[in-house]
Amino acid sequence: MVTIQASKKKVEESQYCEKPATPNSCLCKERRRMGIIREIPVAEAAAHKVLVEELDDAIDSITGRPLTGSWVWDSALVLSRWVSTHLNFQGKSVLELGAGAGLPGLTAALLGATRVVLTDVQQLLPGLLKNVEVNGFTDKVEVKQLVWGSDDSGITESSTFDIVLMSDVFFDSEDMIGLGKTLKRVCGEATQVWAAREMRPWTGECLDQLMAQGFQVVEQETSQLSVHAAVQDSNTFFAIFQIKPTLAENSQP
Repeated sequence: MVTIQASKKKVEESQYCEKPATPNSCLCKERRRMGIIREIPVAEAAAHKVLVEELDDAIDSITGRPLTGSWVWDSALVLSRWVSTHLNFQGKSVLELGAGAGLPGLTAALLGATRVVLTDVQQLLPGLLKNVEVNGFTDKVEVKQLVWGSDDSGITESSTFDIVLMSDVFFDSEDMIGLGKTLKRVCGEATQVWAAREMRPWTGECLDQLMAQGFQVVEQETSQLSVHAAVQDSNTFFAIFQIKPTLAENSQP
């Protein structure tokens, strides 16, 4: 079983930006209802800001419930903030899985990636397309439907990426088989896979499922991590993981 150290690390609030509302707060719900676009700083440089509109009308056609993936969650803020100081996106190709509102992938585009592909389920694609447009990234950011584990997607067998980004994907352990299959399709020998997650009781089980498929899971040191998000629960913790496919597993058809 993977050992998670993040329970000892609290997220610090950024000191240089206004705190946006969390997804469950009354203010954030009102912003989504009014369709206000958020300007989210993703690095200390003043120019490094991403525009994101959170949609409240993206509905799951099966359950009839709102698709909360269209909102910006704290894990996406954490990942965007972390990669802005730890990764070099210049000239890189980037894939975001379970993109939701697309903040980490849009951050990669802002910081120099030459090609970014944002993927999620069909219902979330209109919101992703709009966020690409409002940031002026239509020349280098694509939006594609991708259901984990499915062979029917816009990502071809020959499409490998330099960097894969994921936030809040470790939720249901039953989804990890499909996620693992997709990661093996899109990862080359040099691909880096980075994931951020708010720590929950089931996070370890999800990571164990990936390890059972031949992935290595390495938790990153995040003692200096800060996030421009208002975390309502003072006991909320986050972690950054690097997911490494083994060469033997990655070479399978």
